[in-house]
Amino acid sequence: MLKVLYVASEAVPFVKTGGLADVAGSLPKALKKQGVDVRVVMPKYGKIDRKYLDKMEHVYDGELTVSWRTKFLGIDKLVLDGVTFYFIDNQEYFYRDGFYGYGDDAERFSFFSRAVLEIPQHEDFWPDVIHANDWHAALTNVYLRLHFMGDERYGKIKTVFTIHNLKYQGVFPKDVMEDVLGIDWQYFNNGDFEYYDAVNFMKAAIVFSDNVTTVSRTYADEIQYDYFGEGLDGLLRSRSGSLHGIVNGLDFDLYNPETDPYLKDPFTNYNVKDAMEKKIDNKAALQRMLDLPVERQTPLVAMVSRLVAPKGLDLVIRVLDELLEHESMQFVLLGVGDKVYEDWFKELAWRHPTKVSTNIYFSDEMAQRIYAASSIFLMPSAYEPCGIGQLIAMRYGSIPVVRATGGLRDTVVPYNKSTRRGNGFLFENYNAHEMMSTIKKALTLFRDFGSWKRLIQNAMREDYSWEHAAREYKALYKRLAG
Repeated sequence: MLKVLYVASEAVPFVKTGGLADVAGSLPKALKKQGVDVRVVMPKYGKIDRKYLDKMEHVYDGELTVSWRTKFLGIDKLVLDGVTFYFIDNQEYFYRDGFYGYGDDAERFSFFSRAVLEIPQHEDFWPDVIHANDWHAALTNVYLRLHFMGDERYGKIKTVFTIHNLKYQGVFPKDVMEDVLGIDWQYFNNGDFEYYDAVNFMKAAIVFSDNVTTVSRTYADEIQYDYFGEGLDGLLRSRSGSLHGIVNGLDFDLYNPETDPYLKDPFTNYNVKDAMEKKIDNKAALQRMLDLPVERQTPLVAMVSRLVAPKGLDLVIRVLDELLEHESMQFVLLGVGDKVYEDWFKELAWRHPTKVSTNIYFSDEMAQRIYAASSIFLMPSAYEPCGIGQLIAMRYGSIPVVRATGGLRDTVVPYNKSTRRGNGFLFENYNAHEMMSTIKKALTLFRDFGSWKRLIQNAMREDYSWEHAAREYKALYKRLAG
């Protein structure tokens, strides 16, 4: 049986700050169903829910050297949904109010990466492949190659490194090389770690890993160019032969409009057959909840998003007032982020009180109700490695209008009224008026009852479950393991 050790800094249901947690919680389950003995490793954060902490089995106590320091190392484990999770324990590093953004992050996550490599010998689990994710786990693959090649058991292990968002690379002052990482300066001087006279964890992982993946096919191509490459495009081009894009999946058990527990009265569950009618009922329920006029035949455009520039908000600001003034539509926003955007959307609701609901917070319950109630889902990102919003929207029959970048291009197919194929709308260029024109096309089609019903059915029948991604990863692991 193929054995994989999957390394991430967070995983659902234990800790979540972003999309990585969803991947680390869902992909291993899908791999397990396909016959892979996959086990997940993450830090044992003090903020993990007590119901999980109390169920963990303690499997190892010891010490680990962090350069010249000696630190406590504990290893716990817990089996959940058939998947074994290991937890690297050190209260000094991981029992904090937050998870990232501390001055000693280089030390915390180099400790974590090095500690991962203790698991095989203490659990007698020798993986064929170690799969590390993002900069927090990046040094796992590096330490394996630099510190363990003298041990034949470790020498057989192959490595995969996944870039979830190239913008966040783990860049630290260069004095961490020996003082914190315990790695000889030659690997800085030869360029393996060096990045504008600093140390770059992600760069090192790209150099030392056998294969590199990212979370969509288009993003794998995009990051080899300067505009998207965040200073690493040259290195990524040099690894193009072993760089793969695999589109993330969606947990179809968690995101299921037919069984979603958040769609309780006055909302209602639905499936692909009755979606058209039930979504109108849900829209009316949401309109009442948000104090918007109940207009069952008016299209409701939604955004569920972090309010930051890469999400394309500058485009929205340019044209949304004009759309609201000239089109029959309502708009609802859910999200938090930069104050300049929060304030603008609050003022938008003040300018258009009967057409706009601005909700500056986030909750899964409200998000899934918005997906279930909305007609159109707007996602005009400047870049989007994969994106999960458009996948949830399609699952719930909210038709995506997206910019053709990264995973958005890979998952949203423009609807063709003649062939009745496609699942949404795309616009190519990062341009406000091109976006507005595409939204108007969607609003026009909305008035064609038959075409819109077919479009909803197309979107909801798309299978972006984790099964497909798991199959691609399994094939990659098997090629590496030989």
